[in-house]
Amino acid sequence: QVQLVESGGGLVQPGGSLRLTCAVSGSNPHFYSMGWFRQAPGKEREGISCIHYGDDSITYADSLKGRFTMSRDRPKSTVYLQMDRLEPEDTAVYYCAALRGLCELAGDFYDYWGQGTQVTVSS
Repeated sequence: QVQLVESGGGLVQPGGSLRLTCAVSGSNPHFYSMGWFRQAPGKEREGISCIHYGDDSITYADSLKGRFTMSRDRPKSTVYLQMDRLEPEDTAVYYCAALRGLCELAGDFYDYWGQGTQVTVSS
């Protein structure tokens, strides 16, 4: 079992930045690849990025590469999503998720999910 708790969401103006945090706890958290996802109202869940459990290589969705940066702090069992140059279209609930295996950007592969944190980009 793995527990995930996201934080760091909020209201930000267009062009601003936010850093989301996902605290990971439970059994053998370092054996899980970690992903970030988002879901905007009325839209499908979208994969943002994934960090591999073994070598910390990161896969990004092509549409978000360059503005969003994922990282991992193993001693703190925490993953981060740095979001820059935010746009109103980035408004969504953001989730982190854990996958015991290789990285995927499709949410159906993931075993555990956090409760989500709301990000609103508006002036």
